[in-house]
Amino acid sequence: MGSNSSRIGDLPKNEYLKKLSGTESVSENDPFWNQLLSFSFPAPTSSTELKLLEEATISVCKSLVENNPRTGNLAALIKVFLSRTKELKLSAECQNHIFIWQTHNALFIICCLLKVFICEMSEEELQLHFTYEEKSPGSYSSASEDLLEELICCLMHLITDIPLLDITYEISVEAISTMVVFLSCQLFHKEVLRQSISHKYLMQGRCVSYTSKLVKTLLYNFIRQEKPPPPGAHVFPQQSDGGGLLYGLASGVANNSPFPSSVLHAFQINFNSLYTALCEQQTSDQATLLLYTLLHQNSNIRTYMLARTDMENLVLPILEILYHVEERNSHHVYMALIILLILTEDDGFNRSIHEVILKNITWYSERVLTEISLGSLLILVVIRTIQYNMTRTRDKYLHTNCLAALANMSAQFRSLHQYAAQRIISLFSLLSKKHNKVLEQATQSLRGSLSSSDVPLPDYAQDLNVIEEVIRMMLEIINSCLTNSLHHNPNLVYALLYKRDLFEQFRTHPSFQDIMQNIDLVITFFSSRLLQAGAELSVERVLEIIKQGVVALPKDRLKKFPELKFKYVEEEQPEEFFIPYVWSLVYNSAAGLYWNPQDIQLFTMDSD
Repeated sequence: MGSNSSRIGDLPKNEYLKKLSGTESVSENDPFWNQLLSFSFPAPTSSTELKLLEEATISVCKSLVENNPRTGNLAALIKVFLSRTKELKLSAECQNHIFIWQTHNALFIICCLLKVFICEMSEEELQLHFTYEEKSPGSYSSASEDLLEELICCLMHLITDIPLLDITYEISVEAISTMVVFLSCQLFHKEVLRQSISHKYLMQGRCVSYTSKLVKTLLYNFIRQEKPPPPGAHVFPQQSDGGGLLYGLASGVANNSPFPSSVLHAFQINFNSLYTALCEQQTSDQATLLLYTLLHQNSNIRTYMLARTDMENLVLPILEILYHVEERNSHHVYMALIILLILTEDDGFNRSIHEVILKNITWYSERVLTEISLGSLLILVVIRTIQYNMTRTRDKYLHTNCLAALANMSAQFRSLHQYAAQRIISLFSLLSKKHNKVLEQATQSLRGSLSSSDVPLPDYAQDLNVIEEVIRMMLEIINSCLTNSLHHNPNLVYALLYKRDLFEQFRTHPSFQDIMQNIDLVITFFSSRLLQAGAELSVERVLEIIKQGVVALPKDRLKKFPELKFKYVEEEQPEEFFIPYVWSLVYNSAAGLYWNPQDIQLFTMDSD
């Protein structure tokens, strides 16, 4: 672009860009490259500026696409960049600003061009632009097939081996941005790509040796949360923030379905620092997705986290995501809920959360909680999520995971807060009312169908079946607590007795008769003791009678049921969910990259 370039609007007329994209081949040793790379206009940092840049360079890019198969100028530019990166580490140590500045500019141009090429052509066509090699007359020379692979390896080398200093910050961000661009071919396909050049180079080629180190470096970037260097710390313009280092992490770790499982076991990192960073960053989708990936894919990290004595630092931000479900996109809510489900698979976690006492949870607005255990708070938030889902989204998948988490915890319920116990029974009450309503509608519809053959019969049977499945699950959760930890939960028994009429209709119901046996026994036993104690009993007196009665309850009469245990298992083709999700995050959060929304095929622009 040359040293005289200062505005984006000047780019279409820039003589150096015209030469790069023209019909004349430029040798990689030509002084032209030093002139091209000596530009200093402020790098775009917003989507608006990036859009302007793309629009301003359309003619240049189209010309290069047309002429490059004959000139090989793109390959020459990449070779210039590759040769410079060999001296980059030494240049950083020697504070050679000019050399690093020009190398950064070369990568910036490559990134811009690569983005256009990937958007405009197939992968086969793209590879042709990277296989040009000049041949002398009368000699045989096979086309190079490794230039694109060499570029990817070089980018991974830059990210992993060049120290992150003020002077190298910008080129590190640009390297990650270019890696994201390289992977972005997925954006322009509706279907998930399972065999692409990104898979070829990252999973099979020479770059494989870098993958574990790349993940480790990106995790360190996430942990360190490095800020951009202050003005004047370098001679080329700075990005607006460290976004590239963060969105690169999300894309690099989760974009390719085989990628996490193959490398997340292969690196060592300071787990304490990683845990602290994850706790602090859960307000973002990216951090929650990363936490899910690490818990699900890396048994060492999962074991470490479950052994922490300060799990509230991780669990509270996850609960806050679920509590503000109205403000979160559905994918973020799913990730938070699945994380809880994975955690509740561990009995040690289910016990320890009831031992952590919290004070004044300010974000919980339904009721003032001056003191409550982490376990009781978790129950409250999950039940609230179920109730929200019942009235708004009606997502069966969400119901299933919420109930599975409660079921996993149920045998370990300890000292339930009175409000948590009330909410468990209130949820059952809501389900009971919904059950009766659907049953009534089904009966009326059946009567209508008998009187008129023209009346359509809604599928109430299916609705009734779903509700009865959920009611059955809630009864199993209550039963699990009563049979395993009755003596630890007088507040649940109190709530059960207070609303005992709710359970009457299910005593003889064929779908619930077996599970109601224990609940009915507990209700009958304690109701009898309360009757013997007389009328007008205070709350304190009722609780005292319950605590005394627990000792006398004939536990051998409680029927044993299999332990409630649910394990999170990914769908058969998880990439169908995760890849569009990851790329929607990249698209919406990549401060240093812009894609024309009309070109995006992978997801709709109004989706979560």
